[in-house]
Amino acid sequence: MMELLLPDSAGEFHSYTLSGKTLPQPKPGGFKSRVAYAAAHVVLDSERTSNIASPVLDWESTLAFRRHLWSLGFGVAEAMDTAQRGMGLDWPLALELIQRSVAEARACNGVIACGAGTDHLAPDAARNLNHILSAYTQQCEAVETAGGRVILMASRALARVARSPEDYAHVYGTILQQLREPTILHWLGPMFDPALAGYWGANDLHKAMQHCLAVIRANAAKIDGIKISLLDAELEIEMRRALPPGVRMYTGDDFNYDRLILGDGSGYSDALLGIFDPIAPAAALALQALDAGNTTRYNELLAPTIPLSRHIFESPTYNYKTGIVFLAWLNDFQPHFRMVAGAETARSRAHLIQLFQLADSAGLLRNPELAVQRMKIFLAQEAA
Repeated sequence: MMELLLPDSAGEFHSYTLSGKTLPQPKPGGFKSRVAYAAAHVVLDSERTSNIASPVLDWESTLAFRRHLWSLGFGVAEAMDTAQRGMGLDWPLALELIQRSVAEARACNGVIACGAGTDHLAPDAARNLNHILSAYTQQCEAVETAGGRVILMASRALARVARSPEDYAHVYGTILQQLREPTILHWLGPMFDPALAGYWGANDLHKAMQHCLAVIRANAAKIDGIKISLLDAELEIEMRRALPPGVRMYTGDDFNYDRLILGDGSGYSDALLGIFDPIAPAAALALQALDAGNTTRYNELLAPTIPLSRHIFESPTYNYKTGIVFLAWLNDFQPHFRMVAGAETARSRAHLIQLFQLADSAGLLRNPELAVQRMKIFLAQEAA
């Protein structure tokens, strides 16, 4: 068994013995019983990024990670908040990411859907609903021109300008009717983005849900599904049961995805999750077990990932990207632990040490020896 000296909260070092747990390789062919998108992170080109405000991406590493997700059977949800959209990744760079990823998906027969929003608007540029409609139209047309399917992202500008649920209904109804293919709506809670508080025209989530459902019912033919990221399993189940026939619930609940995907007597949730980025091998195996009707194995595989996910997404939740990229570095999906906008500093040393231990317990260190070497590098840099 491998051992590593790790510091505790007081700075005292103690020996940590790795679990030795490894996951088998998922079978080729993916899975069929659920639709599952992984929202994927991006890899910074740290050598070519001289200005934190003008990041350059490592395109080969970024696209290679998407090929990894496709090889396991996942669809890729591109240019979403996991890719630091609106938190360092601006619209021009997001569009280039979308264009490159759609071309890559086409080359390897991968499923992809791409975020379109209004984030190119300056904070004071959106003064009325027409400005927001124009911005949504611009991004949706760009995604569709690239050959991508649209995920209609929540809009900070709309949250700021809208004065009633009817304003949301007008904007969404107008945009949805313009799209070529049914879209996935995206409801991101304020724990992920505080600027989205009061979305759909209400601070009370149950009232907001009813407003959102009204939009969905009025435009059901143009909607494939809705992804909600509210970290409230009971609210998701309530909304799932109220959706019109044919409209999917895509869970974005990184705390309770295991039971929401498994479902109950009234149905189940499909998935569009940031946590599928770091736990993709375990999730693919679990979904294959679900295909086979083996719910015991499904639960065995996902249960150890829940403490890891809850840790990665702990408050402040919007800093979860740091943990995802840290684990990608430990697992050699990128050559460094640097992030767009310097977000590698958003979590503490103690947080990342615990993340390493939880990933080990879940069998998610694909090369434990390399992960140990990189933890030593990390600790040495932190101590310098």
